[in-house]
Amino acid sequence: MTKITQYSAINLYPEVIVDVDTWNRFPTPYRVDRTIKAVEERGITVIPVTDGDEAMAAIKRLIPRDGEVMSGSSTTLIEIGFEEYAAGGKSGWKFLHTGINAENDAIKRAELRRKSVTADYFISGANAIAQTGEIVGCDASGSRVGAWPFAAGHLILVVGINKIVPTLEDALKRVRLYAYPLENVRTKKVYGTPSVIGKCAIISHEKVKGRITLILVKESLGY
Repeated sequence: MTKITQYSAINLYPEVIVDVDTWNRFPTPYRVDRTIKAVEERGITVIPVTDGDEAMAAIKRLIPRDGEVMSGSSTTLIEIGFEEYAAGGKSGWKFLHTGINAENDAIKRAELRRKSVTADYFISGANAIAQTGEIVGCDASGSRVGAWPFAAGHLILVVGINKIVPTLEDALKRVRLYAYPLENVRTKKVYGTPSVIGKCAIISHEKVKGRITLILVKESLGY
């Protein structure tokens, strides 16, 4: 089940003006099925799951016990329990965040973060999925979306069906009008500074079979 946290969207709504009815609604089963087909036609594997627990089970099946793993900053991953599990030391994974956080030298830490986008398994949320199959993700620095197009050996995207929208244009609007305002509030609370839409990636096709997996969760997750 989804774990509601301090920075889940529902807890930030009072502090920001966003159109929840437009940008965070559940699509019909028909539209979900249509979206899955469109994503698969673009060379991406789709694993539909019911909730966060099933999403975590799917992640554990996909990553070998000794796998090299990195994750992008993601409210979704916090909500499904990924970050707690990965950092807990029981996974057997080589979780790159651990080494990055342990590095006290700012220059060396930045270099480790830059190299981490090439991890064998990079886990990330996304900001929107178009029913036509494109997947959109944006962040401030590129530390998340830098892994998407090519760098990561395997890219695993965990996304709630609340992020499905009709078109690619709508997906980009969702980033600007919904995801960004919420992330901006979160960033101010956590880091004391505003966020920006700095780097964006659009996955329109993957030519390497099995490289990208979308775990599509039938719950409302993240922004």
